[in-house]
Amino acid sequence: MATKKPVVAMMYDFDKTLCSKNMQEYSFIPNMGLSEEEFWTAANELSKSLQMDGILAYMWLMINESKKNSKSIHRKDFVKLGKALEFYDGVSEWFDRINEYGRKVGVQVEHYIISSGLREIIEGSSIYKKFKDVYACEYMYDENDIACWPKNVVNYTTKTQFLFRINKGVADLSDDKTLNDFVPEDERRVPFRNMIYIADGITDVPCMKLVKINGGYSIAVYQKKKKDQANELLKNDRVNFVAQANYKEGSELDKLVKDVISEIALKDSLVRKNLKQKK
Repeated sequence: MATKKPVVAMMYDFDKTLCSKNMQEYSFIPNMGLSEEEFWTAANELSKSLQMDGILAYMWLMINESKKNSKSIHRKDFVKLGKALEFYDGVSEWFDRINEYGRKVGVQVEHYIISSGLREIIEGSSIYKKFKDVYACEYMYDENDIACWPKNVVNYTTKTQFLFRINKGVADLSDDKTLNDFVPEDERRVPFRNMIYIADGITDVPCMKLVKINGGYSIAVYQKKKKDQANELLKNDRVNFVAQANYKEGSELDKLVKDVISEIALKDSLVRKNLKQKK
């Protein structure tokens, strides 16, 4: 019987990690007749004035602005917004290439999104099917398929729960019991040492730090000529590496991720041998 390949989980933020700006800025905000600054200023002011979670504030504002402008807020309309997303160089080919590299070194690579953006917009993007799962904000819809309430909210600290869901293989968001049951790390579906977290900045620090201190790898990506924030994360020991957000074959990020996957494959093999000898 063939031995099951160890899983390497690659987790990504979305906005400014795979695409160059916030997903709402490609078409939703212009469709409302607003500038990016006007929309986010309004969301921040709402959050501060009501002591409201910032992610809930932007979700409410999207609904409110749509109603004010007589724009449809059906689910399908949010999904359509995903077609306008523009990705960094190489993103479209990235996932299949990295999967193939994983196979060569004896691991199964899986890709996940953990984002404070909208799942619906991500669903409409050209890369949605490349992910095993997408954890992001999402609306609940009424009997007419109109957005009426936040169904899931993913803010900067609640992102960390999804690391444990991936770690333990608990995809059902309503299943808290299994998520919190004790399971030895080496018996979990994806040990933290087999995780790679890729994100762009300070809002992902809780996840990047959690992966790093548990033996996984965190990589801060940056836009060309905007390296300072990433370097600060590296300097403060919050990430393992930094690289420009260029996903083309042969890029710094491409080489780095392949090296990390190779190291994970070797480490996992040694850990398994050690556990086998202890039995």
